[in-house]
Amino acid sequence: MNAEAAKPATPGPLAPGHVTPAGTRRKSRPRLDLRRLGRAALLGTSSARDRLPDAIGHVVEAHRAHHPDADLEPLRRAYLLAESSHRGQMRKSGEPYITHPLAVTLILAELGAETTTLTASLLHDTVEDTDVTLGQVGEEFGEEVRYLVDGVTKLEKVDYGAAAEPETFRKMLVATGNDVRVMSIKLADRLHNMRTLGVMRPAKQERIAKVTRDVLIPLAERLGVQALKTELEDLVFAILHPEEYEKTRELILRNAAREDDPLADVADDVRKVLREADIPAEVLIRPRHFVSVHRVSRKRGPLRGADFGRLLVLVNEDADCYAVLGELHTCMTPVVSEFKDFIAVPKFNLYQSLHTAVAGDDGQVVEVLIRTHQMHKVAEAGVVALGNPYAVPPEEQSAGDGERVDPTRPGWLSRLLDWQQAAPDPDTFWSTLREDLAQDREITVFRPDGGTLGLPEGATCVDAAYAQYGEDAHACIGARVNGRLARLSTVLKDGDTVQLLMDQDAASAPSREWLDHATTPAARIAIQRWLAAHPTPEDGDARSLADDVEPPRPPGTEAPQPSGTDATDPGRPAAAQVLVDRDGATVRLAGCCTPVPPDEVTGFAVRGGVVTVHRTECPAVERMRSDGRTEVGVRWGEGAECRVTLTAESFVRPHLLADLTEAMATEGAEIVSATVEPPDRQQVRHTYTVQLPDAAQLPALMRAMRNVAGVYDVSRAQPQPQPQPQPQTPDA
Repeated sequence: MNAEAAKPATPGPLAPGHVTPAGTRRKSRPRLDLRRLGRAALLGTSSARDRLPDAIGHVVEAHRAHHPDADLEPLRRAYLLAESSHRGQMRKSGEPYITHPLAVTLILAELGAETTTLTASLLHDTVEDTDVTLGQVGEEFGEEVRYLVDGVTKLEKVDYGAAAEPETFRKMLVATGNDVRVMSIKLADRLHNMRTLGVMRPAKQERIAKVTRDVLIPLAERLGVQALKTELEDLVFAILHPEEYEKTRELILRNAAREDDPLADVADDVRKVLREADIPAEVLIRPRHFVSVHRVSRKRGPLRGADFGRLLVLVNEDADCYAVLGELHTCMTPVVSEFKDFIAVPKFNLYQSLHTAVAGDDGQVVEVLIRTHQMHKVAEAGVVALGNPYAVPPEEQSAGDGERVDPTRPGWLSRLLDWQQAAPDPDTFWSTLREDLAQDREITVFRPDGGTLGLPEGATCVDAAYAQYGEDAHACIGARVNGRLARLSTVLKDGDTVQLLMDQDAASAPSREWLDHATTPAARIAIQRWLAAHPTPEDGDARSLADDVEPPRPPGTEAPQPSGTDATDPGRPAAAQVLVDRDGATVRLAGCCTPVPPDEVTGFAVRGGVVTVHRTECPAVERMRSDGRTEVGVRWGEGAECRVTLTAESFVRPHLLADLTEAMATEGAEIVSATVEPPDRQQVRHTYTVQLPDAAQLPALMRAMRNVAGVYDVSRAQPQPQPQPQPQTPDA
């Protein structure tokens, strides 16, 4: 458990007849006579039975500050067992090993952890580094303490080799899925190890710091334990970026030496405003930690005094938060763009607060956080502040599979537990875990049945399908986002409603291209497993629904016209009459947006005296304007004839093409060109450019096409946005 590997001061052989439990191998260490320790360690001697050891005095004081009525007997017995079992072991720093579990327990006590967590924290290394067994822990302290200790106990390298670290984290995360207190103990354990990492060799310091950065810090963020997360960030920053750390340290020291403090001045102004408004509140100055100062300096350049901290306003009730906000925005100069309401819409890690900013008299902008005392406790301690997740009425706990139910389990953890089951390879699990934890923002999308899906920011319809259906999502053939048909590659936004279209064919399968659109580990692993089990057929084996059909073209490009049907052919009217403010110009309706009356249109002069006509909202219009193309005024004439491009989405079935073309002919549409894409997952896309004698017939034509069996959507070809180059910002 400890980065500074515990070693006995005087190693000795195991007692004769000792049998190592199956599946474990232990380093040689002094044999503890647990029978002799029975009363002395587990129950205490008669003279000390009612007295708490002085060594846990700080722990008890911190614990009583949060839980004044707590029963301290389990802590006393746990300390006696931990001290006795670790006796003789030393840390690499030269301190007695018992100082480590004591320090870890004090960290948790200061955050407000309840007694069971503190008891397990004192014992968290006993099973790993001594001869105390899980059975003994369970017998003396109960099943919950046993579960927590087991959850944070490392797997032996001698048994797992290089896979020991990833498999230990997998075991820990699975245990956290049933009880988040497991990860609370692990985070406190890692924090104390990071505080004392200086005695390790530099290479090992760097390795541990990288794992902390990639895994533990994101987990602390997700569990809302900001107090641990911020200190871990600073400790990692000092090890991995020592030069930047020193520069930031100098900035902080230089600012601390200033005589004037703009934050203190604004804090006094805020206190005065709230006193006059008769709002009871506590106004504190919250200095930024090292990493936060570093980030702000990279973002804003040279820092001013107000950039080194923020104001924290603590009130009693939720309504008081908004009252404070109103007074500040009324009596001071607010920076409206900085306002965020995380009370009405909490973050996925339980965080609640109002964020705003006000400008001081000298023009400096001061950030202000407004929250209740309870919100502040949760903001600092996260899940640790929630206490015992099982302290609810038994009738409210239900688990059909007999597992423990944790009402505090967040959605991201459930998703992580789901995909890790499909990643049996330790290397795949380890790399995927780091990728998953790097996605630090969540969105919520709604299902048509009223349910919700929690997804990482940037998730697509592919991710939503696998989040909702698991491996049954192989049969997904499309989606509707907010009622409109969307590609599976569509990136979802917070609050979207997603309806997934599923094929009933059991042979439906995912496409290799889905990997380009899947961002969640659950989706990627499921797709990769299916593709590995079903090698892709040769490209030459794929067949189109029709012979000699036009291949798919990139979005935004004009559709080539078949011979004899060019829109510029003077022998026939290719579209509704368009009047052009240029003599002798020939008109061509753009294939990227297929304008028809009464669309608002504009034109651009191209080669050969041709004017292309686009819908005004077509992305090509802005691009052509920025390229300096000559814009020409165009308008619809008296003629009602029009040409339009329609896209039909359908399931594959016999005679579909014939039925569609018959329906179109019945409505008087003349097919100018047709494209039928190769079928994909029992889904096929048809694109038709048709000539209509009257633009008013378009709605009836689209209805007739939708009524064809197997067709589930018909739409006009929409202008496709073109990707814009993103500015590159060098990393400091």
